[in-house]
Amino acid sequence: MKRVFVIWIALGAVYVTLETLWRGYSHPVMLIVGGLCGVLVGAVNQIPRFYRMKIICQSLLGAGIVLAVEFVSGCALNLWLGLAVWDYSGIPGNVLGQICPAYGLLWFAIMPLAIWAEDTARWLIWAWARLTGKPGTGPPKIPPYTLGRIYKDFISWR
Repeated sequence: MKRVFVIWIALGAVYVTLETLWRGYSHPVMLIVGGLCGVLVGAVNQIPRFYRMKIICQSLLGAGIVLAVEFVSGCALNLWLGLAVWDYSGIPGNVLGQICPAYGLLWFAIMPLAIWAEDTARWLIWAWARLTGKPGTGPPKIPPYTLGRIYKDFISWR
């Protein structure tokens, strides 16, 4: 459970950083939402049927997961609680101002990065546990995909 929490916080921090670089600001709740997206995409990627899929298919699935989380959290945070964390109502094709096709394409394009980041974080956490001799630490014995390789497979539709 601690490992999942560490991955959640690490990926949430990466999300907040990327959003700040993209929009110029972020909201503290995005640490939770972004981390949840990373953990859910990572959890699906641990199921053999899914991690054996082509990276393009994993990216489609991951983008769908992110859009679903974004829609549900947007309805709760923006519409119900009125926090106004984001509003896509000015973008064509939006759904209740919470999700839109343009950002769906962006999620699809950066999903290989998200998959790589989650795999790398998971591998580093398990490797650290093995090095420190923590009991019950099952491994990934090999390092994860490289970022260059995952995007090469993504671009070549593998």
